[in-house]
Amino acid sequence: MEHVLTSAGLLALMFALLAMGTWVAISLIVVGGAAIVLFSHAPVGPVFATTIWGASDSWSLTALPLFILMGEVLLRSKLSQDMFEGLAPWLGRWPGRLLHVNVLGCAIFAAVSGSSAATCATIGKMSIPELRSRGYPDRLILGTLAGSATLGLLIPPSIILIVYGVATDQSIARLFIAGILPGLMLVALFGGYVALQAWRHPDAIPAEAQGYTLRQKLHASRRLAPVVAIILGVIGSIYAGIASPTDAAAVGVLLSVALAWVSGAASWKMLSEAVMSATVTSTMIALILAGAAFLTVAMGFTGIPGQLAKWIATMHLSHFALLAALTVFFIVLGCFLDGISIVVLTTSIIMPMIQAAGIDPLWFGIYLVLVVEMSQITPPVGFNLFVIQGLTGMDILSIARAALPFFFLLLGAVALITVVPAIATFLPGLM
Repeated sequence: MEHVLTSAGLLALMFALLAMGTWVAISLIVVGGAAIVLFSHAPVGPVFATTIWGASDSWSLTALPLFILMGEVLLRSKLSQDMFEGLAPWLGRWPGRLLHVNVLGCAIFAAVSGSSAATCATIGKMSIPELRSRGYPDRLILGTLAGSATLGLLIPPSIILIVYGVATDQSIARLFIAGILPGLMLVALFGGYVALQAWRHPDAIPAEAQGYTLRQKLHASRRLAPVVAIILGVIGSIYAGIASPTDAAAVGVLLSVALAWVSGAASWKMLSEAVMSATVTSTMIALILAGAAFLTVAMGFTGIPGQLAKWIATMHLSHFALLAALTVFFIVLGCFLDGISIVVLTTSIIMPMIQAAGIDPLWFGIYLVLVVEMSQITPPVGFNLFVIQGLTGMDILSIARAALPFFFLLLGAVALITVVPAIATFLPGLM
């Protein structure tokens, strides 16, 4: 039990530092340093220097700032307006009508941004005023937006999948491919929920005043061509084996700048703002990853992860029991930490347990992202909730209540991939 008490003490130190407002990266470094000094004989200075340098010198990590920059450029372009005008004519007769714009719009933008918060902000700026003006209920507008924006964490190119791949030495390309079917499954679950609510409460969904001929629908669909081109350029090049994730990220940046230029949204001011915002976000994530790498090495010197894995093994938990316990653990963490922090904080301790239990690390990455998606819509630290609050001025609890059904849909998705793991592993198995 000594290793359990040691882990509990280090975890308590971590939460104490976070509660005091210490940066996540600094908290990771302090806890790693304490672990080495107190529970091993390794020299903390040289270990810290070599680990931080090694964690920063990673070619795979290069894809991260490039995908973030691509999302920042697209965030400032006319992409969201084009998506609404391209999708709306096709959805007027669907159960739930234009509420599906939130679901499909978030899915499409997720495939070119890689960020949940960026997806929520971009689609929300466009859809909330439009849907409110047409008489759609706030509960469904905000719920579909908050829930569907979590797709930005899963549908490739996902920033959090890059972080997981770097932290666990998994193939980022295979992780991207593994996220496709679960992402489409979530789109179907969210769309099905909207249709169910429209069927149960038909009076809540306003009738569309304007009808569209097939010719008008096809004409409007031309607005979707740029985003389809970016998706094919980024994801298609990876899946076809033409480009690595880093190469594809560079292609995405070039295509996003070209799209902004053609649409008239590009300017030196816009590009400089996108570069500065991407730089701030990238350096924050890189610092967190460096701190997490140091904690991982420090935990290795203490021997705690291996001892914990052995302790878990002696409990003879089934895969389902272990995953159920981890799901509860991650949901609780998600109430206080953002998704990237959860991934980097836990991988050094969780991965030995997962490997000891014989669970596929590739599948576990998709499972982890699905569970972490819940943290985007759980108070008090739900980033999507904060984004929507900034867009609407509504109180956070009202937005959280609107998003609650989508929390349970995400939980259902976790159960589905647990029972049918091929949902996540089938496509990577073809590579």
